[in-house]
Amino acid sequence: MGTILGTILAFVIVFGILVFVHEFGHFFMAKLVGIRVETFSFGYGKRLFGFTKGETDYRVSLIPMGGYVKLLGEGMFEPGRPIASDDMMAKNRGQRLLVMAMGSVMNIVLAVVLVAVINIVGAPTAVYQDEKPVIGWIDKDSPAARADLRIGDEIARINGRPVKTWSDVELAVGARPDKQIRVDVVRDGETIPVELRTESVTRYSFGYAGFRARILTQIQMVKPNSPAEKAGLRPGDVILEIDGQPVFFYQLTQVLERSPGKALGFTVERGGRDVTLTVTPRLEGGVGKIGIAQIPQSVLKRYGLPGALGQSIRENAQNAFLIVRFIRDLFVGEASVKQIAGPIEIADFSYTALRLGFMALMSWIAIISLQLGILNLLPIPVFDGGQIFVLLIETVFRRDLGPKARNIWMQIGFVIFVFLLGFIILNDIVKGLPHGWGSVLPF
Repeated sequence: MGTILGTILAFVIVFGILVFVHEFGHFFMAKLVGIRVETFSFGYGKRLFGFTKGETDYRVSLIPMGGYVKLLGEGMFEPGRPIASDDMMAKNRGQRLLVMAMGSVMNIVLAVVLVAVINIVGAPTAVYQDEKPVIGWIDKDSPAARADLRIGDEIARINGRPVKTWSDVELAVGARPDKQIRVDVVRDGETIPVELRTESVTRYSFGYAGFRARILTQIQMVKPNSPAEKAGLRPGDVILEIDGQPVFFYQLTQVLERSPGKALGFTVERGGRDVTLTVTPRLEGGVGKIGIAQIPQSVLKRYGLPGALGQSIRENAQNAFLIVRFIRDLFVGEASVKQIAGPIEIADFSYTALRLGFMALMSWIAIISLQLGILNLLPIPVFDGGQIFVLLIETVFRRDLGPKARNIWMQIGFVIFVFLLGFIILNDIVKGLPHGWGSVLPF
C-alpha cells in the first residue's frame, strides 16, 4: 500500500509541476497579448474546487491527466460571430502562434533551469562516460566477440555517425536492439569496418553489443562490521586491482562471489595515492561478499552560474536532438516501441526518483519536461503543434481554414491521440507482465 501511495504521490508531484509550467506558459502569453483567460485548470472533467479572480476560474478538476487553459474564442471559427477585443480570434496569427508555442517553450525553459541548478550544486558523473570510446572489455559470446572486435579498439563511428565518448556509444547502441549495425574502429592506426547484430536486453529492449569501457569501481558505502570495514576499505576508494589483476566494475561481483574465505590483495586509489589492503570475502548465501555498495568511478562536477547555464543549454540541446532522432528512428523501424514509457512507467520512475532524493527528482523532472516540450510541438491536431501547424499553413496561404476543415482536422487528431494513449498504456502493461506473456498480445 505504501508503494502504491508513494507512486501516486510522486506522479502527482512530477505531473503537477509539468502541467502547471506548461499551462502557465499559455496563460502568461495570452495575458501578455491581451487575450481573456476564462479557465486555468489542473486536470480535466468536473470542477472539484478552486477560486475565481478577475475573469479567470482557477480550478482543480476530476481527472488529473493533464490540464488546460481556456481562452475566450478558442476553437470558435464561425463566420459572423461577434468578436470582442480580448477574443483570441481578434489577435493576429503571430500572436496566436506565440500563445500556442509558449507552453512547450516553458517546459524547455524549466528543463534548462533545473539542469543549471543541478550543475551549480554538483552531481556525480561516471568518469568513463566522457572518455574516448576505447574498448576495455568484451563479454564472452557477445555480438562484439563474434564480430572479432578487440580490447584496445577505438570506436570512431556507428552507422556512419561519429562517436566521441562512451556516452555517445551507449546511446547509439542502446537505441538499436536486434539491429544490424556497422561499427568503424581504429586499430593500429587503421580504420576497420565491422558488422554486427545487436541483441535486445531488459524489458525496455535496449540494444546490447557486448563491448564495454574500462570502468573502475568506486566504493559508495561500507557496511558496519563487514569484511570491507575490517580490512580498512573506505567510501570513495577506487578499486584498481585484485591480486595484481585489473578488475572492472562488471567483474567485481563475480570475483568476490567465487572467493569466500580467500584473502584477496586489493589495490585501491585513495586521495591520489595507491593503497594496498587484504580483504577476505565472507560466505553469505552460498557466495562471497565483503559488504560494500559500488558505483562506477565518479567525479563531482560543479559550475559557476554562467558555466552551469551554458552547460545546461548544451546538455538539453543534445538531449533534444536525441529525442528528435529517436522519434525518427521509431517511424523508420530503427528503434523499439518498448523504449517508450507511458504514464504507468513514468509514475514508477517518479517514485524511484523521489526516494533517491531531491536532486534525483529534479533531474527526472528536467528529463520529462524537455520531452513534453518537444513532443507537444509535433504536428498532431490535439497537441499544441497541431494548432501551430494550422497557423503556419494559414500564414502561407494568407487565409483562415474554414470551420469544416478545422473540425475534420481535430477529429483526425482526436482519433490519433486516443490510439496513441491506448497503445502507450498497453505497452506499459505488457512490459510489466511476467516474461513470455507479451507474446499473447497483438504486438
